[in-house]
Amino acid sequence: MTSDRLARARLTYLAEPADEALNALVKDVGAARAMEMIESGSPGQTARWRQRLADVPDTVDLTEHARNGIRLVCPGDPEWPSRLDDLGEQAPYALWVRGNGDLRFACLRSVAMVGARAATSYGCYVASEIASSLAARGWAIVSGGAYGIDAAAHRGALGAGGVTVAVLACGVDHPYPAGHIELMKAIAADGVVMSEWPPGCNATRLRFLTRNRVIAALATGTLVVEAGRRSGALNTARHARDLERPLMAVPGPVTSEQSVGTNMLLRDWQAAVVTKAADVTAFLGPLDPENPPDPVQPVLPWDELDPSLKAVLDALPARGGASTEQVAAAAGVAFGTALKCLGGLAAGGFAQRCPEGWRIRRAHAAEGVK
Repeated sequence: MTSDRLARARLTYLAEPADEALNALVKDVGAARAMEMIESGSPGQTARWRQRLADVPDTVDLTEHARNGIRLVCPGDPEWPSRLDDLGEQAPYALWVRGNGDLRFACLRSVAMVGARAATSYGCYVASEIASSLAARGWAIVSGGAYGIDAAAHRGALGAGGVTVAVLACGVDHPYPAGHIELMKAIAADGVVMSEWPPGCNATRLRFLTRNRVIAALATGTLVVEAGRRSGALNTARHARDLERPLMAVPGPVTSEQSVGTNMLLRDWQAAVVTKAADVTAFLGPLDPENPPDPVQPVLPWDELDPSLKAVLDALPARGGASTEQVAAAAGVAFGTALKCLGGLAAGGFAQRCPEGWRIRRAHAAEGVK
């Protein structure tokens, strides 16, 4: 485990996300050196971060977190979604991730769906229907795991057998709201539950707003299904606009307070009008509805994989699963090489995590990709 990796894990305890000064320091001297400067009391602005040193574990036991199904994803890792780099000095220091899906691969073709917590039956129905149809077309759904539109979007994707990503404003070990614990388990089974905040961290009002920039950055485009005048979903929409990402909205009844925000997006922000999944796919990229692309098609052709990747891919079982140690032994490579290759294969769409460890992605097993 590199000193940079451990330092980034500790920084997630030390500072709130989107701290531009800390990101600038990390960019300048590296995460490990930045952590050393904060701990040693180097003069300057590090003083404000030292106030929270007591909250930082002396040793972040990533192995113990891994036993609980939680992994750390850092910039440069195969699973790191490159779209987050567009956040510049507000990019996450690292991500805490739970789930059998691969975050980077899921977000390559994804739609952020957000909206009101106190959603109407109209809003929940539309969110569920659009998410379900998008998932059937191979699009992943990114949302915040909250009540209302978020939950309807996640459940719509799950109902279609699709992949969905929940971006939390708290630690992934005790999701908020508590009423969605079972929903989070369902999301993690084939998708991803993720957060910038470390395990054990509670949600706060400000953290929800901070989290919204990540939802907008992860996805190909953002769809606001239903939102009132002061809805937090409009904050997500603003981030999407600032990132120059496609912004869409579902029109709502002019008599509904929960549609004031979405109608404003259409009128003042020139958001694209969406009434069904086909509108989303037409706006984000033309798709053939009779022949939708494979949602797990690899990013690279098999022929372009290097020998180590091919060896590890050949060692993966098509059924059940194998631990990293078993894969390394079967492939005849070192444990570290196997771990790196597995990350690359997952990010490329060839491999997937499972309760037993690792296996070849189902679609490729059926096709005999090996």
